[in-house]
Amino acid sequence: MTQLNAALASTPAQWALLLAAVIAAVLIHGAIWRLIARHRRADGGSYWRLANRLRRPARLLAMVLALVAVVPLLNLSFAWRGWLEQFAIAAIVGIAGWVVMVAVDLLIDRSLEKVSLDSDPDVEMRKHATQLRVLKQTSRILIFLLTAGLVLSTFQSVRQYGVSLFASAGAAGLIVGFAARPVLANVIAGIQIALTQPIRIGDAVIVENEWGWVEEISATYVVIRIWDLRRMIVPLSYFIERPFQNWTREEPSIIGSVIWHLDYTAPVAEMRDKLTELVSASERWDGKVVNLQVVDATPDTIQVRGLMSARNSPLAWDLRCEVREAMIVWLQDRHPGSLPRVRAEVAGAGMAGGDEARSSAGGADAGEGRSATRE
Repeated sequence: MTQLNAALASTPAQWALLLAAVIAAVLIHGAIWRLIARHRRADGGSYWRLANRLRRPARLLAMVLALVAVVPLLNLSFAWRGWLEQFAIAAIVGIAGWVVMVAVDLLIDRSLEKVSLDSDPDVEMRKHATQLRVLKQTSRILIFLLTAGLVLSTFQSVRQYGVSLFASAGAAGLIVGFAARPVLANVIAGIQIALTQPIRIGDAVIVENEWGWVEEISATYVVIRIWDLRRMIVPLSYFIERPFQNWTREEPSIIGSVIWHLDYTAPVAEMRDKLTELVSASERWDGKVVNLQVVDATPDTIQVRGLMSARNSPLAWDLRCEVREAMIVWLQDRHPGSLPRVRAEVAGAGMAGGDEARSSAGGADAGEGRSATRE
């Protein structure tokens, strides 16, 4: 209460001078930034981008420096002076962390500009892009946590409270740690993914029975772009703790298969030649794998499987559909009897003869009936 009364005893003119100093700092910062923008905006280089990103932290720094310069000239109370000095120290620490974060982001963004993911990138390029993006997200979290810890440590009361908390409240620390376990698990999983590379930007994966591509890797989750343009959001820890399929782990090329259910009279040898002809004529084939085999036989049909390879999974899917349709059209035109059909065999000649006799008699009766009607 005594400190508050002493603070209120300060003259309004001193606070007006302090406010004027802050406003002057903002105006000077704006004038300097306009000069920088006039000379650097045209080239659009790295210096301009750095200056543009540092605009807001520089403005805050100018305001803090104005406070630091004017406070000693004012006749403020000891309490207010101590609070303003404490605020200035904490603000400078926060601004330093902000500047470090901007610098790290700019360096990583410049490296990402050299990595092109637009036209069928190779494995090394996608690996490099994944590491950079995960590094960017993780570094921002670590810089923020470190800066927040340093800012809090500038306050004596907070520092003493933190020491007493870690010294005497171990149970509370365990509870807080358990509550933050999902967040920490995802952060650690992000570091593991950046180092071990189980997934990369652009990988074709199957997660929860959904097929898609890894579109984005953030600090805590992964965005999977499913084939029908839906988006699946998956925590980073999922890819460390649970199994999933990665179709482009080593290289994007993949082997696709097509199954035909055919009659036992199907010309397998001719189909093998036709498959080679169809696949060789397609632009989607990468020239590596083409094969046809009978892989199963049921009491009614046989299963014929054709294998073909492509540069990536989308091309493999289109190649499979193309070959499947062309082979069915060829079978319908050249070998219609090889398509699936149901056979029935009547056992016993006597039974067959009796059936034929009854059919003949029935036909005769029907003919007599028609003759009588005409008469």
